[in-house]
Amino acid sequence: MDIVNPNAKAGWRHEREEASLSDVYRSVQTHTHGTRWRRIAAFLGPGYMVAVGYMDPGNWATSLAGGSKFGYALLTVALLSNLMAIVLQSLCARLAIASGRDLAQACRDAYPKYVSVPLWAFAEIAIIATDIAEVIGTAIGLNLLFGIPLELGVLITSLDVFLILYLQKIGFRWVEAFVIALLAIIAVCFGVQIFLADPEWGAVIRGFFPTTEIVSNPEMLYLALGILGATVMPHNLYLHSGIVQTRAYGHTVPEKRQALTYATIDSTVALCFALLINASILILAAAAFHANGKTDVVELGEASSLLAPLLGLAIAPTLFGIALLCCGLNSTVTATLAGQIVMEGFLKIRLQPWVRRLITRAIAIVPAAFVTIWYGDKGTAELLILTQVVLSLQLSFAVFPLVMFTASRAKMGALVAPRWLSAIAYVIAVLIAGLNVKLLFDFVVG
Repeated sequence: MDIVNPNAKAGWRHEREEASLSDVYRSVQTHTHGTRWRRIAAFLGPGYMVAVGYMDPGNWATSLAGGSKFGYALLTVALLSNLMAIVLQSLCARLAIASGRDLAQACRDAYPKYVSVPLWAFAEIAIIATDIAEVIGTAIGLNLLFGIPLELGVLITSLDVFLILYLQKIGFRWVEAFVIALLAIIAVCFGVQIFLADPEWGAVIRGFFPTTEIVSNPEMLYLALGILGATVMPHNLYLHSGIVQTRAYGHTVPEKRQALTYATIDSTVALCFALLINASILILAAAAFHANGKTDVVELGEASSLLAPLLGLAIAPTLFGIALLCCGLNSTVTATLAGQIVMEGFLKIRLQPWVRRLITRAIAIVPAAFVTIWYGDKGTAELLILTQVVLSLQLSFAVFPLVMFTASRAKMGALVAPRWLSAIAYVIAVLIAGLNVKLLFDFVVG
C-alpha cells in the first residue's frame, strides 16, 4: 500500500520539522471503521471555524454600509466571495492533507527567507487588522447590551484569552462546539430580524446578479473590496490549513483522499451556511435602512438604535447586539489560532498560548483604543471598513502561494489539484489582484 511520508522533502526546499498546532495535532479520532456518516461527522467542525470569518464585526461594517448605500446591489459580491472561498478553502485542506504542512509552514519550506519573511509580515498585518475589527465589534456589542463605554469595552476584550485557553485545554472539539453554538445564536437573531424587516424578495434575488456599476463606481468598488476582504480573509487560509490536521486520518493515499473529501464537504457546507448569514446582514441593511431613505448608516451603534423604530419591535436592537457580541467572541477564537499558526509556521517561534494571545491583543487594542477615545463611534466605523480593505489588499500574498503549491505535483504528489481546479483558482487569484490594483489606482487618482 502506498504510504505518504509527510516529512519527505519531495518538491520542498526544506523538510517539515514539526506538526501544525502540535498540542492538538491529530487529537480528534475519525472513526476509520465506522459508518460513512459517522466518518463525515468526525470531520465536521473546522469548516465552521473558517465560516466565522464571514460574519466577523468588520464584515458587519462593510455590509451595513453597502446595504444602506446601494440596497441589494452588492449581494452579488457576497455570492462571488463565497464561491471564491469555497475553492480556496478546499485548496487549504488539500495542501494540509497532501503535504502535512499548513500554509505558513509551506511558505517557509518552499521559499528563501527574503520571500518568506515578507510573507510573514503581510500575514501578521492581516491578523492585526482582523483583531482590530474583533476588538471594536466586541466592545460595541458590550456597549449595546450592557451600556459599557467603548473605551472600557476595548480593554475588557483582552480577557478573552482565558476563555480560549480553557477551551483548548479541555479539547479541540469543545472549541469547535463553542463556535458552532454561537453561530446558531447568530442565525436565530438574524432570522428574526429579517422576518421583521420583510425585504422585497424580488429585489433580493436580482441583487445576486452582477452589474458593471460595481467596477465603474469607485465608492461601490471600495465597499465591494471591503466585503471581499471580510469574506475571503487571509488568516482563514492559514487557519484552515492548520486545523484540518487536528483529525487523525491515515497516511496512505486512499485514506488521505477520503480525508480530503470529508474536509471539503465540511468547509463547503459551512461556507454555504455562512453565505446566508453574510447576505442577511446586507439584506437587513437594505430593507431596514436603504428602503427608508437611511443611505449613510455605517456605525454599528447607530444601526442598532435605528432598528427598533424601523422594524417596530423593541427587541430588535437587543438581537442585533447579541449577534454582534457572539460574532466578536467567535472571531477571537479563530484569530488566536491563526496567529499561532502564522508565528510558529513562518518563524518556528513557539510561545505559550496566553503570551501569544496577549501580544496580538495588545497590538490590536492600541489603535482601537486610540480611535474610540479620540474619534468615538464615527471613527470606529471608518476604522472597521478600513481594516477590511487592508485584508483584501493582503489577500493576494496568501492566495498565490496556496494556488501555486497545490498545482505542483512535486509538492502535492498524488493529491495534486486537478488542472481545471487550478485554472479556476488562478483566475480567482488574478481577479483579486486586479481588483486591488483598480482600488489603489482610484485611491491615488482620487
